[in-house]
Amino acid sequence: MTTTSGAVPGAADAAADAAADAAPVAARPASLSPSRASDFMQCPLLYRFRVIDRLPEKPSAAATRGTLVHAVLERLFDDPAVERTAVRAKALLPGQWDRLREARPELSELFAGDGGGEALARWLSEAEALVERWFTLEDPTRLEPMEREFFVETELESGLRLRGIIDRVDVAPTGEVRIVDYKTGKAPRPEYAEGALFQMKFYALVVWRLKGVVPRRLQLVYLGSGDVLTYDPVVADLERVERKLHALWEAIKEATESGDWRPRPTKLCGWCDHQAVCPEFGGTPPAYPLMIVPRVSEGARPAES
Repeated sequence: MTTTSGAVPGAADAAADAAADAAPVAARPASLSPSRASDFMQCPLLYRFRVIDRLPEKPSAAATRGTLVHAVLERLFDDPAVERTAVRAKALLPGQWDRLREARPELSELFAGDGGGEALARWLSEAEALVERWFTLEDPTRLEPMEREFFVETELESGLRLRGIIDRVDVAPTGEVRIVDYKTGKAPRPEYAEGALFQMKFYALVVWRLKGVVPRRLQLVYLGSGDVLTYDPVVADLERVERKLHALWEAIKEATESGDWRPRPTKLCGWCDHQAVCPEFGGTPPAYPLMIVPRVSEGARPAES
């Protein structure tokens, strides 16, 4: 495994996706991250817009707040254990916000019309409240993470490449591994818990295939509601996730070759940046930038030369 030390941290695997999406031209999908896998399951057309067309998206205040909070919680562990207090964590916010804006100048658009600074102050106050709540859920003075903002990548025997960024990896003196992810939203209702755990099982699969060790615990820390969701995976869980990802990847490859990316309308469409080019909203997607591979009809034989 390798880390991405020095990179501006982001929520979940956003940094890994940004690195993979840096090329200016369209390209065939080469790997899967939890975010992109979730995109395809949510809406194949959204996956196409993000991964193949690489259409720009406006920065979101909520997502950026999450990135900022993640940065603070990562940097706090640079300090000695005794100094990891809520006061110290909140003091890190302005500097991390400046660092984030320097790395991503487009974030200045979020508060472009905020002449008096009230909206920015309110936004920073909300981030401060999330950071403060973390101290009611975990005690950083008793934690010494093995890794933070940890980039992981592996290639399965099938050739499918998986990658992502884990917020925190804890390793007990006895060797048990705990994977921790911070969420700045609220915990899902029980019937949606499985979907929330998909990302964590994805990471657990990557760690298992890399190290041969099944993480002892997966832990989601919801700062928006003050809940902690835990799950202890077993090999059968990870094998099921692996089969699911293979099936997902086959569907992605088929859509890539055919150019057939179907929209899947849900309530989440209201937050999508691509309504103007989505058929569900009367739009027309941009011309498909990849070569389409014609399908050979079942039973058809190639002409003999």
